[in-house]
Amino acid sequence: MTSSETHIITRFAPSPTGYLHIGGARTALFSWAFARKHQGTFLLRIEDTDRERSTDDAIQAILDGLDWLELTPDAPPIFQHQNIERHCEIVNQMLASGIAYKCTCTKEALDDMREKAKAGGKPIRYDGTCRNKETVSGDLPFTVRFKAPLEGFTLLTDLVQGDVRVENNQLDDLILLRSDGTPTYNLSVVVDDHDMNITHVIRGDDHLTNAVRQSQIFDALSWARPAYAHIPLIHGSDGAKLSKRHGALGVEAYKDMGFLPEAMRNYLARLGWSHGDDELFSTAELVDWFDISGIGKSPARLDMEKMHATNIHHIQQGDEDVLADIIMDKLALPLTDKEKLLTALPLMKKTAKSLDNLADNLRFLFLTRPVQLNEKAVQSLTDEKMDNVRKIFPALQNLDIWDEDGIAGLFGQFMEENDVKMGQFGPAMRNMLTGAGSPLGVYDLLLLLGKDESLARLEDILTK
Repeated sequence: MTSSETHIITRFAPSPTGYLHIGGARTALFSWAFARKHQGTFLLRIEDTDRERSTDDAIQAILDGLDWLELTPDAPPIFQHQNIERHCEIVNQMLASGIAYKCTCTKEALDDMREKAKAGGKPIRYDGTCRNKETVSGDLPFTVRFKAPLEGFTLLTDLVQGDVRVENNQLDDLILLRSDGTPTYNLSVVVDDHDMNITHVIRGDDHLTNAVRQSQIFDALSWARPAYAHIPLIHGSDGAKLSKRHGALGVEAYKDMGFLPEAMRNYLARLGWSHGDDELFSTAELVDWFDISGIGKSPARLDMEKMHATNIHHIQQGDEDVLADIIMDKLALPLTDKEKLLTALPLMKKTAKSLDNLADNLRFLFLTRPVQLNEKAVQSLTDEKMDNVRKIFPALQNLDIWDEDGIAGLFGQFMEENDVKMGQFGPAMRNMLTGAGSPLGVYDLLLLLGKDESLARLEDILTK
């Protein structure tokens, strides 16, 4: 099956038992990008058949995480538990056609079976006790098992892992329907993937064994298998399997840490996929470049330093209108302040180290007078620096053209006439204007605040 022969349909199918894990977010991104690359369809299926562990909060966390990452499915989410009748219908068809059978083995019998296999050094698996029984007593509880092929092998041609061959005698007859009448994971996934017309399944390589079992069920039902692409898992910076000790794992934590969604898409894409030596790219470029052949076979390592660097790049290159909305939310600003933000953002975003840092650096624009100075700012106002600010203040008051050339000319003349350097008054003036310092020079601060506000802030402190 190739992308040129069919309409591509991918799916992201998380279990709602916790937050949206960063590994799940990457799986969703790859599935989304592949569908977008081929003008296909990206679907979301919530695999909530485990009703005890599935929670509404976890479902909402998944939806919120995908929404923040802007990985929007092309249809409303499908909830797997709503398809249980269909799953059971297929199991009954399999029973009728002889590719499944009822198993009445008790828990005690299965435990004994495992112990004997363990004692004999044999693989621990179901031995097929009920496989060839012609009838099963109607009053006995039973499970339904898949009559897996006993001879030969099952070949899985994986788009990332290559050919995966498993001898059929290594797999037992897996349960399709539990004794309480609920379908199991592998059966439900096969039926849903078939009914949703999924063409490509992109997921973690911890599902590789499941893919072999699912392939056997597809084959037994004479249904076309989807193409599989099993991607290596994400490891921590030390090479160990990713865990809480490596840092934040849930997508919402990265949002709270001040990451832009486009930065997360960029960074997650580079975890296991590459396009030449390109490290920093837009989402449009990701979609244009993405191909499963670019996914490597080795586990990717989470690198927080590189993630932060990617975020800084996207903030500094970011759309000012989008950044303004984020900053307004962080600083709880009214809509009337957006224009002032948009004026400052082209300059200020170039110095940003994170969204929180950007918000903090823009806070000075909206301070109410008199500006409150922090301790470090107060300590910077030495007698010498304050005297120089007092000397230059009247000239600033009389400056007719309040622009970069006008301010630079005035400062240059003042320094020449008074034999002082910028460091002998500029830093003090910057702290007086902002209360807490700024990555911007005093020229930029005076221009952004405007003449009236700048002079008023300076005068408040000079006359204290």
